[in-house]
Amino acid sequence: MDFTFDVFVKTRGFFKAYLEELSLEQLNAIPNGFNNNIIWNIGHSIVTEQILVYKLSGLKPNVSETLIEKYKKGTQPDGKATQAEVDELKALAFSTIAQTQADFGSKTFTTFNEYTLSTTGNTLTNVSQAIQFALIHEGIHNGYILALLRALKV
Repeated sequence: MDFTFDVFVKTRGFFKAYLEELSLEQLNAIPNGFNNNIIWNIGHSIVTEQILVYKLSGLKPNVSETLIEKYKKGTQPDGKATQAEVDELKALAFSTIAQTQADFGSKTFTTFNEYTLSTTGNTLTNVSQAIQFALIHEGIHNGYILALLRALKV
């Protein structure tokens, strides 16, 4: 799983760069033909990893329930994210993955509630699969961000 966590850190580095280099206006913009924005894709990726890994393992996620409600599957941007939200997501991008890696290494995840993914139809049966799928999910959303950047002509 070392490779998986290394890729997570690199993907989250892309997210951090977007959060640092783009303006609030760019992060919040929803171009014609899209139903979300860059900051939503980043928040959604962070929250989804926590739901798949921690909630399905019966553990408390390392993000607030408020953040989960705002960015979980089925949500859309609910307004304009603030600089404080940008800063929170920037901090969580790395702290959540570091904590997941530490908890995985210390065998914190002892139970897992099977979950069938709506995107692929596959069923996650253990935490290793949840972590691996969360990384695939982040790659998909990084692709959405790249499409948003092109649409915004950034």
